[in-house]
Amino acid sequence: MFIDIASVIVRAGKGGNGIVSFHTARGLPKGGPDGGDGGHGGDVVFIASTNENTLANFRYQKELVAEDGKAGGAAKMHGRNGKALEIKVPVGTQISNDGVIIADFVHPEQQVVVAKGGKGGFGNAHFTSSTRQAPKVAEKGELGDEHEFSLELKMIADVGLVGMPNAGKSTLLAHVSNARPEIANYAFTTLRPNLGVVKIEKGKELLFADIPGLIEGASEGKGLGDDFLRHVERTKVLLHMIDAYSNDIVKAYTTIQEELKAYKIDMSTKPQLVVINKIDGLDDEIVADLQSQLKKATGIANIYAISAVSGAGLQKILYAASEQVEKLKKQEALQQAEESEALPVITINDEHDDVVTVDYDEVKNSAVIRGKKIERFAARTDFESEDGVRRLRDIMRKMGILKLVEKAQVDHMAKIYFGDNREDYMEY
Repeated sequence: MFIDIASVIVRAGKGGNGIVSFHTARGLPKGGPDGGDGGHGGDVVFIASTNENTLANFRYQKELVAEDGKAGGAAKMHGRNGKALEIKVPVGTQISNDGVIIADFVHPEQQVVVAKGGKGGFGNAHFTSSTRQAPKVAEKGELGDEHEFSLELKMIADVGLVGMPNAGKSTLLAHVSNARPEIANYAFTTLRPNLGVVKIEKGKELLFADIPGLIEGASEGKGLGDDFLRHVERTKVLLHMIDAYSNDIVKAYTTIQEELKAYKIDMSTKPQLVVINKIDGLDDEIVADLQSQLKKATGIANIYAISAVSGAGLQKILYAASEQVEKLKKQEALQQAEESEALPVITINDEHDDVVTVDYDEVKNSAVIRGKKIERFAARTDFESEDGVRRLRDIMRKMGILKLVEKAQVDHMAKIYFGDNREDYMEY
């Protein structure tokens, strides 16, 4: 089944908890702290693969969860890190979050970490110092990132075949490439996009994409074209095929142009090769007249005439497509080089990276503290441990947060929460 749109929830692994442990041995009943750290949670990684050509796997698997890290052990044993979850997607897949593209897979084996695993908590061995010989504090592991993503597959091809239904696009693709699309003498034979590698000459190949035929209103959802026009968004050149037996060859051309223009991205401005197909059986004079009609209506000097069945005229359009693609690739390479030179150097200023706020609700007698660093410390705190809460309070004092709490006139019996967590709290 061909699926090119999917939505998934990804959840990186939680970090393992650190533990409180003290070394004991014969003759040494009160040894030092030796609680080990928890392992880190596994990341969620997407990988572009040429072996995948659909997003169908995500139709039934909506949640993707990486492995949690394991808890630490005695004798300073570090918990095992959770395994990363590696997810393969087709080349051409875009991943977005709330409409913002966060990953665009344009090369095979390209990898992007989309969710980071939580860090493991420190065991009590981590907190020993000259003034603290027997700490009873251990941290909980952090939660891993959790996101909801939209996945959209947009095939990456050099040449996109467009035209009305039954224009012969699939026949052409089958003739010039290794693709084997379904072919029949009726409209909408093609129900899914097809890719084919076309050999132009030794050492030179082009990737062709064939999509279901377009009809008037396709950009508004009529027929099948609206669902699949995305697959020619990123093609460099369009090969616009027109059936020589169309009732009105000029209208057949303008219908497709209008649909390309009305699509969410105007694709009518893409470089195009206009091709009249199915000339086998037609007199040269008729073919010349059809070409003349299109030249007059469109202003395009070169209107190609071919037979996708017999192969007549195919070599000429393949060479023309190759020249266009090569020209565009050179222009893109030059543009990318200029853009990379013009990129400003961005420096990160950490001074304002962690703004802490205190919101006090007198009615509920509770306060909510927000701030990146303090929320992370709170998430790692075991609120059932007196020592753990005491440590968090010390951190708040050092960061000046307790002064902010005092300034907000928080009642001394109030519950203090951190961020959006409403399960754990400390009393002021």
